[in-house]
Amino acid sequence: MMYAAGPGSGDSPEGFPEQPRLQPQIGNYTAQALDAFFTFQKNALPAKSSSSQVEGDFAMAPQGPAQEECEGLLQQWREEGSSQVLPTVSEGPLLDKGLAQSSLALLMDNPGEQDAAPEDKWSSRQLSDLQAAENVEEPSFEVLGEEPPPEVEGPMWAAVPMQTDPRYADCAVLPVGALAAEQWEEDPTVVAWSVTPEPVPQEEAPLWSFEGLGQLQLPPMEIPYHEILWREWEDLSSQLDPQGLEAGDGPQFQFTLMSYNILAQDLMQQSSELYLHCHPDILSWNYRFANLMQEFQHWDPDILCLQEVQEDHYWEQLEPSLRMMGFTCFYKRRTGCKTDGCAVCYKPTRFRLLCASPVEYFRPGLELLNRDNVGLVLLLQPLVPEGLGQVSVAPLCVANTHVLYNPRRGDIKLAQMAILLAEVDKVARLSDGSHCPIILCGDLNSVPDSPLYNFIRDGELQYHGMPAWKVSGQEDFSHQLYQKKLQAPLWPSTLGITDCCQYVTCRPKRTERRRYSRDFLLRFRFCSVACQRPAGLVLMEGVTDSEPEQPAGWAESVLEEDASEPEPIVPRAVGAIQHSLHLTSVYTHFLPQQGRPEVTTMPLGLGTTVDYIFFSSESGQGRRHQDGTLTLLGRLSLLSEEILWAANGLPNPFCSSDHLCLLASFGMEATAP
Repeated sequence: MMYAAGPGSGDSPEGFPEQPRLQPQIGNYTAQALDAFFTFQKNALPAKSSSSQVEGDFAMAPQGPAQEECEGLLQQWREEGSSQVLPTVSEGPLLDKGLAQSSLALLMDNPGEQDAAPEDKWSSRQLSDLQAAENVEEPSFEVLGEEPPPEVEGPMWAAVPMQTDPRYADCAVLPVGALAAEQWEEDPTVVAWSVTPEPVPQEEAPLWSFEGLGQLQLPPMEIPYHEILWREWEDLSSQLDPQGLEAGDGPQFQFTLMSYNILAQDLMQQSSELYLHCHPDILSWNYRFANLMQEFQHWDPDILCLQEVQEDHYWEQLEPSLRMMGFTCFYKRRTGCKTDGCAVCYKPTRFRLLCASPVEYFRPGLELLNRDNVGLVLLLQPLVPEGLGQVSVAPLCVANTHVLYNPRRGDIKLAQMAILLAEVDKVARLSDGSHCPIILCGDLNSVPDSPLYNFIRDGELQYHGMPAWKVSGQEDFSHQLYQKKLQAPLWPSTLGITDCCQYVTCRPKRTERRRYSRDFLLRFRFCSVACQRPAGLVLMEGVTDSEPEQPAGWAESVLEEDASEPEPIVPRAVGAIQHSLHLTSVYTHFLPQQGRPEVTTMPLGLGTTVDYIFFSSESGQGRRHQDGTLTLLGRLSLLSEEILWAANGLPNPFCSSDHLCLLASFGMEATAP
């Protein structure tokens, strides 16, 4: 199995080991297993059979070197008598019971034989024991008819001994008629049955356990997951030198970032109805953890942003394993009684931590912010490789979050995103008021081109009067009679966040504030309007009977002389929010070669995109961040809904989460100090 070459994969990347195909439904396999087991017991050599029956059975044996041995056994049967076979054939508890039932049935059908047998052999106590065994709650076994089955042309079937269960050691030949009636080649209970010249080898695979039937091996994998789920690496960069710096106008620091919702085990068990298409074995945490770690090792990102990270799994397995892989990890659990959270991991060989800021969206007493979602914001300083001279790279702000899922509560989603953007604005703001390069990623539970998506990308949203369900675009509730609509202001002023998604304590830089000198303001003590008597003014002696004198040298129109002064700020429309981070998406959300939209998850079999990587870049208006912007060098392609359907959806034996990972490569301009 192979992956497409990408960051961290090397010249000869090694893929994940092929996983066996796991059937999604085990009900049919249980029924087939029982039928196969009963048929096998019915074909066991009867303890009390006539010589003609034995001859017919041995006639079905393969013709070859074993024929003399078969004839010897037949002769031994005739000489010693059928009464001595019962204690030697029975080896297991189930076979003893089956042979006892067979003997009882023969005694009831052949009273003549019963009379001919010695009285001490078939005592009344033994018959009562046989009848008691018949009443035990176990599957009943019937004895084959006396007539031998007809001969059938073609390859003869032989019994291949089962290595895992000694109960199958005494199996007789399987009738050809029974084989034609059932699809034995697809039944996991008879994997050991095969054509004699070409036995089917047993592959190592997880075992299914059925009560009373021991362990059954899963059928071999037939779905080529590694071929169906092949993901191409899209190289969007120019030629890079071995140290990851672009050959062009100046050096460039290159790194990779992965965003991945890894599906918390607790959440999966709470919503088990979403994973009925998966075999239980591939949903176990040990299986999924091994697959996830292989995926991390293969792509080898420099920064790893994870969502739905279960707290006990993080501290006991994920964090120690990632630390061994060279990562430094930060984790923030969801508030309240939730057991999962977000994690951001980076390699200290590539970055140095400047600050880490966990973000909680829960605010006591605010109905709008009563959910337990969280985020995590890190400010990292890239470490320039040695030998590149005296160059420096601006800090990098990385934000990771998992927004509320509820499709009806778009107001909560917007408020949570405003809090995260305010924290990013505070962490990424430099001393001169500009922002360092920013990457915002995570599970936003919103589809592309939804109002929330457009707000992050465009920096502005008119939300007043918008239905709450429309914010994320996950579902359409327009048919409902009552629809909650967003009203201005969206959140109270006590939250401490402005409509520009900034903390109240964060003031604009001094050059953007309105400044008026004292002399300029004193010039407005008098105006021409104040020197005119209003119409209808009541005449009052000593009060309104005189007109003010115009000061000598006072200009007639002060405003015309100072037209160069900036005009007062016009307040924006009520019911709108905005931010100034200038973000754009790594992915286009469309697959041009297939003509299908990209998919990052498949809830209930419906493919959609809810996971994103946004980064700060040069906008259409020519706005740039400090020390240039991030340059997108490459990305790992996503898949379409049809492809994931062919792989039985998500999760599957190859992908151990219900989301696909997102991976991108970036470059940052390095400047001389």
